[in-house]
Amino acid sequence: MQDNTSTDPIANAFTSGQLLVYPTEAVMGLGCDPDNEDAVGQLLKLKQRPAAKGLILLADNYSRLLPYVNDNAIGQDRRYAIFSSWPDGITWLLPKSSSAPVWITGSHSKIAVRVTSHPVVKHLCEKFGKPLVSTSANPAGANPALTTAQAQAYFGDTVTYIPGEVAGQARPSSIRDGESGQIIRE
Repeated sequence: MQDNTSTDPIANAFTSGQLLVYPTEAVMGLGCDPDNEDAVGQLLKLKQRPAAKGLILLADNYSRLLPYVNDNAIGQDRRYAIFSSWPDGITWLLPKSSSAPVWITGSHSKIAVRVTSHPVVKHLCEKFGKPLVSTSANPAGANPALTTAQAQAYFGDTVTYIPGEVAGQARPSSIRDGESGQIIRE
């Protein structure tokens, strides 16, 4: 079987630690390999975001998130609310696994995760075999990019752009605590 990674510029960008800009449900996302500490450090620097805040992982299905989430610690009484809200819409703060990287979770005991139905992100997760770090494509304090052109105005040629359109959701996902259901961000 031939390895197509060497001929796939997007896969090469991901595996070599480059940052990606791609469309999500509501805004352009800025992301990278969640297991690459250097790539996450570059993302935080480019975004001007403190590491302590943590980052969201975005996946095409829940099973891709299992290496980062302590699934056994999710209460039976909360599972329906969490899993029935996906795909899209809600980012949940779930108990992190013992192997979840601190560069993703920041200073938190939980990890922010979401399952998406966006075809571009789903394709990327299938291609890479893992979730993506996902934050809005903008420097801290600036409006999130809604198009590739807006993202290019922020980041120029410092990232790899994945073609596609934002899905048209009115605003970024809400964030809720997986234990209490409390709304963290509307």
